Order: sequence, then structure tokens, then C-alpha cells
Amino acid sequence: MTTIAILATGAMGAGIGLHLVEGGATVLTNLDGRGPESRRRAVEAGLRDVPLSEVARADIVLSIVPPGSAVALAERLAPALAASDSKPVFVDANAISPETAERVRAALAGSGCAVVDGCIIGAPPQPRGKSPAFYVSGDPDRLTAPLAQHGLDWKPMEAPFGAASGLKLVYAMCTKGVTALAAAMVLGAERNGAGAALRAELARSQPELVGRFAKAMPDMLPKAYRWVAEMREIAAFLGPDDPAALMFEGAAQVYERLAADREAGGELGATLLAGSKPAV
Repeated sequence: MTTIAILATGAMGAGIGLHLVEGGATVLTNLDGRGPESRRRAVEAGLRDVPLSEVARADIVLSIVPPGSAVALAERLAPALAASDSKPVFVDANAISPETAERVRAALAGSGCAVVDGCIIGAPPQPRGKSPAFYVSGDPDRLTAPLAQHGLDWKPMEAPFGAASGLKLVYAMCTKGVTALAAAMVLGAERNGAGAALRAELARSQPELVGRFAKAMPDMLPKAYRWVAEMREIAAFLGPDDPAALMFEGAAQVYERLAADREAGGELGATLLAGSKPAV
């Protein structure tokens, strides 16, 4: 039986953990400093809360945290990994740029552990549900193969370390990037009295977008605060010489604004939800 540690137990981490438990793995986590929701998700997923020293004795450690926390988690775990006689494979599965993935690898350079680049594309798995795609790069020896044996949709890439992170970001350009553009479009139309006409015109000429926006907006609002750093990772990935980087800095600011609005009562969010409903 493979022992897999997951840090941390957000919606995706807990969902992946549950899926692995259903696939017969022993799944560990560490809940030091985590809130009640994280603890509830871990218990419901069947994850064992253990000290970092025991996390460091797992076969595989999966890092599944917000992009801005990826390097800090690696730095936090590095001493326990270095001190452990076991040397798990550390897989960074976060929405970060290849450059940030290299910083994660550098933080673990003295640990003696193999570090693999990964990414997750898809929604958190539901109980007895379908696994999201789990891509890995920089793993020529297939050290992460037990993830497939325990039910994850494991997709090894014949590519160097950093390619999986790059894949995640370019994919997010057409999902979260488009959602930011749609939010700006809807709010701009509502602000200037063109909301009803926009909804009617989309229903007439772009019907496939109507359903997409109606689903994407309520899903995005509680996550907007998490997507700020991801959009900035995309901008950093593109680099200062690529004019598209400015687009994704703008997307980061859209999500920053919506996250702040949610904290302040959600007036913009309510406008966005109303403005993205299909025209009657």
C-alpha cells in the first residue's frame, strides 16, 4: 500500500485525498495552523492528521496549495524531509510558473528528495467520482506511477521539469483568463446601461457563451482571491517583453477587485451574477 501525504486540505487537496483513499492508498496530511473547514474536509476525506516528521516518511508528498504559498510550503517542509531517513518524492501540483517551480525545487535541494513538477486540470473529484487530469514532468523514472495505481488520471509528460507548470498556466489562459474578460465585459455593460442588450445579443449571436458565463460567474466569485496570484504567475511566465503579460496583470486586478468586493458585501458580485444570467 502506498502512503501519500497531501498538503493542504483545500477543496482540491481534500478531493484528491479522498480519491486516493478510495483507490486504496493511505493518505496523510498535517493540519497545523489550519482552520475548521480544512479540518472538516480532511476528516470527511479519511485523511490522517500527522506531524511533519511523519509526512516526511510518506512515499509521495503532494503540494496542493494556492500559488502564492507553493514556495513557502516547500521551505516549511524542507527541514523535516532533510532529517528523515525516508526520502519521498515531492510533487508540486500548483498553478505556478516554471520559474516558481524552480524556486520550489531549489528550496528542497538539500532534502535528498526527488522533486517532480505537476499540475491538476479539472474540478476536485467527488466521492466515487472521476479524477481530474494530473500531469507530471521531469519524472523520467516514473516515480509518480503509484498515483495511477491508486486511481488518479496520471498523465506523465515526456518533457523536462517545468513543462507541467507551463501547461497549467497556458490552459488557465483560456479558462480563468476568459472568465476575467467576461466579468469585465458584463460589469462594463451593466455600468453603462447596456446589460440587457448585451444579454439579448449574446443569446442571439453567441449562445454557447451564455451558458458558459452563467455557470462560470457563481463558481468564480468565492475563488477570486485565489486566482489573483495565478494570473500573476501567468504574467511572469509570459515575461515583460510579451504584451500579453499586461492582459493577465489586468486579469489579476479584476479578481483582486472582485475578492475585495466580496469582503465588503458583494455589490459588484451581485451585479455580475444578475448580468450574466441568460436573457428571458
